[in-house]
Amino acid sequence: VQLQASGGGLVQPGDSLRLSCSAPGFTLANYAVRWFRQAPGKEREGVACSSRGNRSTYYADSVKGRFTLSRDIAKKSVFLQMNNLQPEDTAVYYCAAVYSRDFTCPKNYTYWGQGTQVTVSS
Repeated sequence: VQLQASGGGLVQPGDSLRLSCSAPGFTLANYAVRWFRQAPGKEREGVACSSRGNRSTYYADSVKGRFTLSRDIAKKSVFLQMNNLQPEDTAVYYCAAVYSRDFTCPKNYTYWGQGTQVTVSS
C-alpha cells in the first residue's frame, strides 16, 4: 500500500487547508488511518485518526474543534480539513495506515505517506 499525502502549503493564521491521503488502486476501508505531524525539533504527534470503516474518529486536544477527518465514499481517500490554522500547527503532516480487525485506532502503523508541509505564518 503506497500512501500519497497532499494539500499542504503556506497560509496565514486563521486560514484553512484540506489535506488528502490516497492509496491509488487500493481501498482503505479496512484500515485505520491516522494523521501525524512533526515540527522541527519536536516529537511526532498523532493529530487525528479514523478507525476501520470510519466507525470512530479521534483528535488530539491541540486540534479538537478545528480539524475534521473524513473519508470519501469509495474509502480510497482520507481527508483532514484544518480550520483556523495557527503558527503552532506548522509541521510536516503525514498520513499512515494499518490493517485493522476492530474499530480502534492502533498505536503503530504499517504504511506511511511521504509527508506534506504545512506552514502557518503572517
